Amino acid sequence: MEGLSLISCCFFLLGFLFLLGKADPFEDKQALLDFVNQLPHSRSLNWNETSPVCDHWTGVLCNDDKTRVVAVRLPGVGFDGQIPPNTLSRLSGLQILSLRSNRLNGHFPSDFTNLKNLSFLYLQFNNFSGSLPLDFSVWKNLTIINLSHNGFNGSIPNSLSNLTQLASLNLANNSLSGVIPNLNLPKLQQLNLSNNNLNGTLPKSLEKFPKSVFIGNNISFPSSTPPKISPVITPSLVPFSKSKSSGKKLGETALLGIIVAGGVLGLVAFAFLILVFFSRRKKKRDEEDGISGGKLNKGNMSPEKVISRSQDANNRLVFFEGCNYAFDLEDLLRASAEVLGKGTFGTAYRAILEDAATIVVKRLKDVNVGKREFEQQMELVGSIRHENVVELKAYYYSKEEKLMLYEYFTQGSLSAILHGKRGEDRVPLDWDTRLRIAIGAARGIARIHAENGGKLVHGNIKASNIFLNTRQYGCVSDAGLASIMSSLAPPISRAAGYRAPEVTDTRKASQSSDVYSFGVVLLEILTGKSPIHTTAGDEIIHLVRWVHSVVREEWTDEVFDIELMRYPNIEEEMVEMLQIAMSCVVRMPDQRPKIGDVVKMVENVRRLDNESQTHVGNNAESPKPEPRAGTDTE
Repeated sequence: MEGLSLISCCFFLLGFLFLLGKADPFEDKQALLDFVNQLPHSRSLNWNETSPVCDHWTGVLCNDDKTRVVAVRLPGVGFDGQIPPNTLSRLSGLQILSLRSNRLNGHFPSDFTNLKNLSFLYLQFNNFSGSLPLDFSVWKNLTIINLSHNGFNGSIPNSLSNLTQLASLNLANNSLSGVIPNLNLPKLQQLNLSNNNLNGTLPKSLEKFPKSVFIGNNISFPSSTPPKISPVITPSLVPFSKSKSSGKKLGETALLGIIVAGGVLGLVAFAFLILVFFSRRKKKRDEEDGISGGKLNKGNMSPEKVISRSQDANNRLVFFEGCNYAFDLEDLLRASAEVLGKGTFGTAYRAILEDAATIVVKRLKDVNVGKREFEQQMELVGSIRHENVVELKAYYYSKEEKLMLYEYFTQGSLSAILHGKRGEDRVPLDWDTRLRIAIGAARGIARIHAENGGKLVHGNIKASNIFLNTRQYGCVSDAGLASIMSSLAPPISRAAGYRAPEVTDTRKASQSSDVYSFGVVLLEILTGKSPIHTTAGDEIIHLVRWVHSVVREEWTDEVFDIELMRYPNIEEEMVEMLQIAMSCVVRMPDQRPKIGDVVKMVENVRRLDNESQTHVGNNAESPKPEPRAGTDTE
């Protein structure tokens, strides 16, 4: 019996190991490793032999039973060179391949004919050359093909007509020549053949598409049937359409009314779009890839979120080492988004990619440095690795746009948690959590001040720039932007209450002014009041002055948030924290403590659970929250 039991256990273990092996597609894994090891790339990927492929490798998606790789999405990774033969072509189950926005070159890989299940192919914005494959019929399931912005030459293959599932074909901005074949494709919804060397007469099967998808060629259109505007073209491809003439002249009154109404609407509602969007976007409005193009307008977008697609293709998102996001600017433009807030340095958006991954995009305003200085500052900020500093994941620079990408914190900012939903249904912010927020924020500022030889300044410390990390400690965002912005503009609303007196006068932030701002945050945590708020009688109250006046009258208990009164035995700790805050907001900068001393004082209010050492300055790196991985979404 014991022998039988032992044999049963062995079979069980063998079966378990077999299932484990099946959970990781070994052959596909080796093919991907061969691909990435043979092709130089500037961004690091978390691909290695010891980690499982499915659900772990950046840009890789497996089928439900994890036996095959079905999608590889690696845009903007910095691949440079030719796709190594006999690598990706071994992924026989591959359905989606996106290698766009890299520096791939050479001919279209001949061994891709092995990818019989391929449905979505995105190779745009590379340096491919040579002719297109003669026989596209080997890919019966192809639904979207985007090979735009390459150097392909030769003619458009007739075999494309065999792709009965094809819904989108984009061959724009290549060097294709010859006549356009009669592509009788019943499911074709989106087409772009612009900016090639094509000639001849437009085939009848393609007359439903607008002229804009054929511009930049020598195409003649049948005079009997002028090209129509296709109903499937999305608003982002055609920002506006011209109404057809009725053949009748308008009266002067009606014409004047139309002009006036149009002018008013344009100035009031779309001034920004007219100046930035129409003037630049029209130039390359056909650069959309796939039938998902135009999704930018389908989300909850503010007009301020619209970013021109006519940016230089070389200006791409720059990701920092260790970041395992796999998306690019095009993905960002297609993401739905909502405004989180407008601050001193720009507007923050929550962008939700098509796979539901969420990031924060900060669109900067009034940047007063050139590209080199901007990139140097981003590299400095992006190098900060500390659990109490929100990590900069990537940035984007062009003449018109400067973007910064951060991780999204689901619990929101300290400002939202502290001031939002006051009333019966509100969940109070308890004293222990407020202590952790204060300790974490102080440590984060100390780490920031330690960078760049101890000279880095945050310049915009406020409750809306402090978030809760996974350990419920404060985490500081927007580090190091003050030095690249124009002199600080006069603040509005509650933001004015965070500024030290000398900053209001000089418009220049310093480490000492950061300490002042942090002192205001501590007062905000203690009182539950905004830095500048109004009373029921519309009287404007400045928090620092109000606290000074109350403490001077020895009504200290009146200072504290009424929500904190329910917690026993914390009054002494609150008074100690109040004293720390008051030392930070003294008027003279040289009389304020250094942030390292502030950290020690805040930590000494009470040693919290699992706290054994001070985390300041250049201390050993603390454990970081798990990043929320993003993936490329076509």
